[in-house]
Amino acid sequence: MTIVVDRAVLAHQLFTGVSRHHLACLAQELAEPWQAGVEGRRHEARGGARRRAAGAGARHQLVFMDRLVATLIHLRHDLPHSVLALLFGVDRSTATRAIGEIRRLPAERGCAVPDRPGMRLRTLTDVFAYAQAEGIELRLDATEIQVRRPPAGRGGRRAFVSGKKKQNTMKATVIADHQGRTLWTDALRPGRMHDATAARNEGIAVCFQHFPAVEVLLDDGYLGLRRDHPGQAVTPPRKPNKIALPHVHAAREEARHRHSSKRITVEHALADHKRWKQLTRWTHRREALPDTYRAIAGLVSDRTANV
Repeated sequence: MTIVVDRAVLAHQLFTGVSRHHLACLAQELAEPWQAGVEGRRHEARGGARRRAAGAGARHQLVFMDRLVATLIHLRHDLPHSVLALLFGVDRSTATRAIGEIRRLPAERGCAVPDRPGMRLRTLTDVFAYAQAEGIELRLDATEIQVRRPPAGRGGRRAFVSGKKKQNTMKATVIADHQGRTLWTDALRPGRMHDATAARNEGIAVCFQHFPAVEVLLDDGYLGLRRDHPGQAVTPPRKPNKIALPHVHAAREEARHRHSSKRITVEHALADHKRWKQLTRWTHRREALPDTYRAIAGLVSDRTANV
């Protein structure tokens, strides 16, 4: 039984999660690096230079635009590869290979910069340099995504067990601005790692040293960073003890509320990411999650940067 689905319908925003204009811009931006990657793999497989003229040889069963649409549907709705293969009229292995090829391309783009068309932030240093140049106060937080439990007997199995969620997770560190627009996300770490340790492993201490004018709002999980970088790593005031005077207690709570109100925008950014179904619970290979998260964060940043 063959199912014929209108490709224009599959490219609708309800399926892909991006507008048609955004999809057209993505296709224009990613077509060249995809073609270069395909030719590079073919060159490596041949073991030498091309012997046929450009464009000769077997045609792809899925053209680039179909591959891009299938990958976006997979990211947005987490449809199985077999279902996508049925919708596009190809074999499941073709859909799997296409998604693997395309997913890394948006992951390598980085995050869009608000009101700066064509400029993208790919590293933590880029974010701090941008924040210092524009005088922006950053918000940083971590989120955890449930992943499949590693097989018994495999080394490092306990590294993914989160002490907070009591599940096997991977942790993503995200930076947003005062409007909740995503500026950067890291390479993801095992869920057992502390939030502050994950940030340190990304080199945040070096960034604080080289960009002394940048302030980052953090939650109570980053008290160690506040101790090491006072005035730059800003956490809420400590909760007052039970014997504190009423006016001291009220002042502390008010200060904590003001800090939380300013930092809440990074929580909004994380919520935008979790609207893509693949980030609600990851059921695939753990090594593919970092590219998936960075790809989704980059796509979300494209939309919020133009708001």
